[in-house]
Amino acid sequence: MKLGDLVTAASYAERARIVGDSSVEIADLAYDSRKAGPGTLFFCVVGEKRDGHEFAAQVVEAGASALVVERELEVPVPQVVVPSARAAMAPFAAAFQGDPTAELKVVGVTGTNGKTTTAYLVREILEAAGIQAGLMGTVKQVVGGEEEPVVRTTGEGIDLQATFRRMIAGGDEACAMEVSSHAMALHRADAIHFGVALFTNLTQDHLDFHADMEDYFGAKRLLFEADPGVRIVNVDDPYGRRLAEEFDCLTFSAEGAEADYRATDVEFDAGGASFTVEGKAEVRTGMPGHFNVANALGAFAAAEALGVDAETAAAGLAAAARVPGRFEPIDEGQGFAVLVDYAHTPDSMENVLRAARRLTGGRLISVFGAGGDRDKAKRPLMGRAGGVLSDLAVVTSDNPRSEDPESIVAEVATGAREGEAELVVEVDRHAAIALALGRAEPGDTVVIAGKGHEQGQEFEGGRKVPFDDREVAREELRKLGSPA
Repeated sequence: MKLGDLVTAASYAERARIVGDSSVEIADLAYDSRKAGPGTLFFCVVGEKRDGHEFAAQVVEAGASALVVERELEVPVPQVVVPSARAAMAPFAAAFQGDPTAELKVVGVTGTNGKTTTAYLVREILEAAGIQAGLMGTVKQVVGGEEEPVVRTTGEGIDLQATFRRMIAGGDEACAMEVSSHAMALHRADAIHFGVALFTNLTQDHLDFHADMEDYFGAKRLLFEADPGVRIVNVDDPYGRRLAEEFDCLTFSAEGAEADYRATDVEFDAGGASFTVEGKAEVRTGMPGHFNVANALGAFAAAEALGVDAETAAAGLAAAARVPGRFEPIDEGQGFAVLVDYAHTPDSMENVLRAARRLTGGRLISVFGAGGDRDKAKRPLMGRAGGVLSDLAVVTSDNPRSEDPESIVAEVATGAREGEAELVVEVDRHAAIALALGRAEPGDTVVIAGKGHEQGQEFEGGRKVPFDDREVAREELRKLGSPA
């Protein structure tokens, strides 16, 4: 594809100035200098730590055909000068890939909590309806029926558009994807044609990136400004109600509020939840908790918006597999329940612990911490949730990253002391899980929160040590079950 044609196809002609030969052929796109080769159009993205302009000479030497820059450089290849190289990536990538989401039915799910589960459930329903669907999310992505690992919740625009094209090549007709606030604020999800935009909720998180909650909400709101085919919001959430007032939306409620999709006759047991989507269908899902009823309702509404009938949507929810690391039970034959969950915000901690409390006849034991290099204000709030809602709260390390684990744990423990739970501090996460399981008695429930599906613990200098809460729990339970 010729450079000039690409600029035109991306609808960037009025915002771009081409310096040099616009007829050079573009064979690939890249924002990582290590992936630039012959024929590449390289985007000189200005990041938090490095400026892509610094790598211009390196990528030209590697064979790059042209650069997208924010300032003109002295290099022997054509340049496309734009206001923001980052903002240009998604529309250029969409044009280069032939605008794949014009062919895919894309459901974008945003919110603080519930994105992963809701996106999973949307895909499960679509598959049950005979619609082959891809998945993009925190735990994994599925392209053409094949599972693939992920690096971040929502990839860069170049990666996203290339993946959408691979989905189409693999036979996918739709895609359920998580859309993070970072992705919206950093233009990663630009140029996607969303058939459905779905909002789950908004609670405190990511305030290390966003200036405040209003800024955080503004980033989420961008998905609804992107002219999706259908907007769906959770009106149990105050920010969801704001969106419903601003935009033409379908609404849902798991708590009895007036809505287009309302859950009634809600019942929980150890195997999940049963409820009625008022006026539409009886639903059974294998995931307990009001928050999961909300996730299921949102997925049900999204599927109907894409043409799936209510009976098929209900059947898809009933058959849906549990989402890895989301209220996931760990069973090694012990006499008490063990649940692993990704809950890493104060609100999600409260939701998970309240749901677990309803299922246990004994004590509720929690194991949790908070991540380093992230929103520090939520640490005592996380602690308070554990201290107030648990009988025994074991505060431990999560992903300390560049921070001192003991300092983070101390901040979390400060909040935990506001509750009446017995408090134990154990910085070593493996030892903390072993301690909690060792203290559990028949009928108790142990909730291990914060990391869910993650398979590593992150330390200073980017060091990542293999660690999976689920595997550690299984290992320790097997020890407890072995004869002395």
